[in-house]
Amino acid sequence: MHYPRRRSRTLPRVLPALLIVTACSTGSTPVRIGLAGPFSDSVGAPMLRAAELAVQQINASGGAGGHPIELLARDDHGNPDSAIAVATELVRTGVVAVVGDVYSGTTLAAAPVYNSARVIQISPSSSSPLVSRAGPWTFRTCPSDLQHGAALARFAAEQLGLHRATVLYLNDEYGRGLRQTFSLEFSRLGGVVEEVDPYLGSRPAVGPYLDRLALRGTSDFIFLGGYRAEAEETLRAARARGVRLPLVGGDGLEGLERAGPLAEGSYVSSGYLAGIDTPKNREFVRAYRLKHPEAPLPNQPAAATYDIMYLLQSAIAKAGTDRARLRDTISAIGGSAPPFEGVTGAIAFDENGDVPRQRVLVGRIEAGTVRAVGGL
Repeated sequence: MHYPRRRSRTLPRVLPALLIVTACSTGSTPVRIGLAGPFSDSVGAPMLRAAELAVQQINASGGAGGHPIELLARDDHGNPDSAIAVATELVRTGVVAVVGDVYSGTTLAAAPVYNSARVIQISPSSSSPLVSRAGPWTFRTCPSDLQHGAALARFAAEQLGLHRATVLYLNDEYGRGLRQTFSLEFSRLGGVVEEVDPYLGSRPAVGPYLDRLALRGTSDFIFLGGYRAEAEETLRAARARGVRLPLVGGDGLEGLERAGPLAEGSYVSSGYLAGIDTPKNREFVRAYRLKHPEAPLPNQPAAATYDIMYLLQSAIAKAGTDRARLRDTISAIGGSAPPFEGVTGAIAFDENGDVPRQRVLVGRIEAGTVRAVGGL
């Protein structure tokens, strides 16, 4: 998962640990698992809630291999420098693994610390292709940007029957990656990319691009490789010109449904949607809402974090707490060992710690919610 670049700032003070421990009847030594993410923002806060829920459930059922889990949570503020400080501190505490970080930039910044210390790092939501090369101790459980772009192209061409696209993209690694993978797959399927235009900033000057689009009058939809703020600005500018084409975009558009009527009919991709109608997800959402009744429904980082905690419980039960054996056990999941069946689907790692077969869901924004319509 990528999100807009944050302004550089003085290194934030790392928050003290949040320790969530429920003693098991065995009285065994706790297993320490770290959690790193931006808990003070709307994307990262659900991650902490889901981790707390998983630890509570796991410890109530006997822990991991007979050991209670002790969760050490640190807020990285979505800042790469802070992520490095958090990683250094968690390594010193003796954690056997760390769930995090949320954003690709923070995951990549912290990865050298974890890999050097031989501590397992599993990101629930970092989608940059660069994470594949972060090191043998770094894993992720979400689709990469390469998967999102291609999945959206297939959805637009095959399920919506759209043939002609205008592509607008943020001129950074995330936007360029989505633009490229979408355009290649859409063209391969017989679609026509009529125009490809870059922009910069959260309030992009896309007016001239939309003027040309309106003058042509031949595009079926707008593909946007960027983030929620830019999508809202693009939709406002399009509506002002009488352009009411559907907008299609990746996981950077999370939260677009909160833009109200402006976002109605837009399509967004994600590795998870709370409305997925499976037994595992229904139970997860029920338990999450029971524990956090005032919170919004869980997002993708929350669901993936919940899965990772249970994946770690299973791996520790098999391999114990030796980090090398634990890493080998995790890397075998989906290879010499069966995939791990979680709330987000079947998790199966490749040699790079990626999940190349992880599903990409597409949702349609309807009445302020995102309803799954593709990738199920």
